Amino acid sequence: MSDFDSVVSRYLAVWNETDAAARRKRIDDLFAADVRYVDPMAAVSGRAELDGLIGAVQQQFPGLTFSLGKPVDAHHDQARFTWHLGAVPGEPLVEGFDVAEVDAEGRIYQVLGFLDRVPA
Repeated sequence: MSDFDSVVSRYLAVWNETDAAARRKRIDDLFAADVRYVDPMAAVSGRAELDGLIGAVQQQFPGLTFSLGKPVDAHHDQARFTWHLGAVPGEPLVEGFDVAEVDAEGRIYQVLGFLDRVPA
């Protein structure tokens, strides 16, 4: 089993990275080449599409930060965790939870996301 606390910390750092080149480097380091990401608003495959999605989310919510909600719960090669998106400090604008699965190399190859609270 991977150190999922570290994996999730790095995952959130990717979503918070606003420098495009630095974000892509983080994506290449953390995610499998054929990563699959699915949530109620998007479904993408591959690092380039994931990078594009994250950039679009950052444009939609400029200046907001992703942070860990509750502690990471993990077993085998998968983890679930809650996250918040909002100003820090402050009340989150969006809340959700993701399930991430890693491959034998410890890279995330799939993320299934769920949105628990979204703006009206």
